[in-house]
Amino acid sequence: MPEFRLYNTMSRSVEPFAPADGETVRLYTCGPTVYNPAHLGNFRTFLFEDLLRRALRLRGWKVEQVMNLTDVDDKIIKRASEQGKSIREVTDPVVTIFHEDRKYLRIEDAEHYPRATAYIAEMIQLVERLIANGVAYLADDGSVYFAIGKFPAYGRLSRLDTREIQSGARVAQDDYSKENAQDFALWKAAKPEDEACGAAWDSPWGRGRPGWHLECSAMAMSILGETLDLHAGGIDLVFPHHEDEIAQSEAATGKPFARCWSHGEFLLTDGAKMAKRVGNVQNVADLRANGVSGAAVRHFVYSTHYRKQLNLAGEALEGSMEAVRRVADFAERLKDARGGTRGLEDAADHLENEVRNALFDDLNAPGAVAALFDFIRAANKELDAGGSDAGALSRAREVFAMVDGIFELVPDRVNADAAFAQWVEQQLEERKQARARRDFAAADAIRKGLEEKGVVIEDSAVGTKWKAR
Repeated sequence: MPEFRLYNTMSRSVEPFAPADGETVRLYTCGPTVYNPAHLGNFRTFLFEDLLRRALRLRGWKVEQVMNLTDVDDKIIKRASEQGKSIREVTDPVVTIFHEDRKYLRIEDAEHYPRATAYIAEMIQLVERLIANGVAYLADDGSVYFAIGKFPAYGRLSRLDTREIQSGARVAQDDYSKENAQDFALWKAAKPEDEACGAAWDSPWGRGRPGWHLECSAMAMSILGETLDLHAGGIDLVFPHHEDEIAQSEAATGKPFARCWSHGEFLLTDGAKMAKRVGNVQNVADLRANGVSGAAVRHFVYSTHYRKQLNLAGEALEGSMEAVRRVADFAERLKDARGGTRGLEDAADHLENEVRNALFDDLNAPGAVAALFDFIRAANKELDAGGSDAGALSRAREVFAMVDGIFELVPDRVNADAAFAQWVEQQLEERKQARARRDFAAADAIRKGLEEKGVVIEDSAVGTKWKAR
């Protein structure tokens, strides 16, 4: 069995990895902030983490994964205030959408999905430990802050130059866009809008709510223990979020917070990081509407290494849709085959070795996916030969099932076809409306778009019919 190696953000190198107890990987992955449906940039990270847990299990380990759901923070409170709702009324529907989207993309269930609001007591206890240890203080505004000047190791993960830290500076609002490292809020004094939407709790320091960073540390250590085997997330979380998690966790326990840190790169749209503020967001609902299967998205994501930026382009998604159709064709042929050849068995053995070697070498998904398509080409050639070796066929089916159990590239054709048909009908209705208002340029553009997706339409006196080539 090859050694499992993973890039550790803390050391900036690929290192051997194994769980501390040799059996179960205690994995914490930062989940969504549930005020809006997660976009595809978020899901690139979640798909990387899905591959990670499957590869760890392929290596023979059990996985206990925690993915938190941030259901109280500034954005959620702002949304609740705007809509005159409680934070629970804002977040519950979004949590439902998240799990539906996750299942559409075939992301496995984590063992735990804790909500931040269910761990307030644990968060308060963590703050009390930090105050007792002299690394946190109650400020005049009624909030509690972490004093990074009291934690000399601050900046190890992000390689921050601590000489540039503004000692004693305070920022009440946590945000990804912060550029200067400063004392960060552990507990925020309640404001009227917090009280109005149910985002305030009693504490030794008065009514308030937890800071964003505090939430993850409390949930992670409460469920998985004070030292995690592996902490994963998007590259944008390295600073300040994960840096602050390390500071508050290790300052409280005196132990390493995580033995290894793993981060996935951005999903880009036309070369820009996908984010709501630049208006180039696409989500899973868009995929469904356009007939893009979860299998096709998985192929698209896993065709690029998780530590390389990935550019979302229509042509790439089209290529992935065609690729998974090829996988589906092969899956049906392998299922219906009557026998194999020695060459088929050899190809299956080679595939298993290549996939294990690739995935255990810092999750080299592109190498493993390439090996799968090499196998499909070789296997089709052997099946053309018409062999009768039942053992060889059984071996090919076994390895193919093992690989598809990791990547899940065989599309559910019934669901995919239904989603595609729904999208075509929507396009035809828009074309009908364009023709009714005599906007023939728009109608022709819709026809051309359908043709590019392999849809032939036929207009007649009784309506429009279509078929897929």
